[in-house]
Amino acid sequence: MTIYLDAVWLLNFFLDMMLLMLTQTLAKDSTRKLRIIFGAFIASLVVPISIYYPDSIFTSLIGKLMYSIIIVLCSFRVRSIYQMLKLLLLFYFTTFAIGGGLIAIHFLFQSPFRLAANGILTFNSGYGDPVSWLFVVIGFPLVWYFTKSRMDKHVSEKIRYDQLCQVTIQIDQITKSTTAYIDSGNQLTDPISKRPVIICDEYFLKQWFSEDEWELLKSAHTSLDFEKLPAGWESKVQIVPFQGVEGNRTFMMAIKPDNISFVYNEEEIVTRKVLIGIQFAVLTKDQSYHCLMHPKIIKLADPVSA
Repeated sequence: MTIYLDAVWLLNFFLDMMLLMLTQTLAKDSTRKLRIIFGAFIASLVVPISIYYPDSIFTSLIGKLMYSIIIVLCSFRVRSIYQMLKLLLLFYFTTFAIGGGLIAIHFLFQSPFRLAANGILTFNSGYGDPVSWLFVVIGFPLVWYFTKSRMDKHVSEKIRYDQLCQVTIQIDQITKSTTAYIDSGNQLTDPISKRPVIICDEYFLKQWFSEDEWELLKSAHTSLDFEKLPAGWESKVQIVPFQGVEGNRTFMMAIKPDNISFVYNEEEIVTRKVLIGIQFAVLTKDQSYHCLMHPKIIKLADPVSA
């Protein structure tokens, strides 16, 4: 059997480099890329070692563990045993995740039934089926990208959902509850009353309006004409000027609530010194929350229970 050592070595080098890059991303490590490349080169040396020295200690279970530690030490700046173990476990995690993904995709496209030479339909478990180089070259980057994107998404969603809370809003003696997101980037404040402005979307706010009243409210917002406001809402709605992300100045309609209440750090907080900005659209595509809380409310409001 002919073995193209240079091709196998080069493929192994690139695979190891991508695994180490994914490990670096998950660990949020600031090591330079040049060191990651050097670590990938050290990792790829296992190919000639396994071929020329098949009985080497590095082909045993203990030897593979030792070699993994060497790879991590060569790839990252390790300052403590804890960091060493963290990087080692992440390296194994990415290896198993990518490898398992490739095997899963491979057997997903493999048919378990085959027609034998004698015409009898036989079952093939798939074990021992060769995985082509083309499959590895194409599949590995795809699984790598999928794993990285899912990890990044999981982290962002975890941060987002850690800042969610239930909020109850009372307007015109009608009380409704929804999920709110405590947005540290929301610094909108009414320049006249100095009240912080939370933002609620139309999916939530439409519960206080009929369809005709909501359309009148949208029309009044578009033209900034208070005479178009639905009857009974003239005293509850006001205009709040604000500056958008791009620097342009515009206006937002806001409602004066009777009060709002929410639970933060196991304390119920109730306040009425706030305005509710109207978002004439949904805040999120997944409908995970319908209100952007102002962080200033937590400081100004008084907790009523623990």
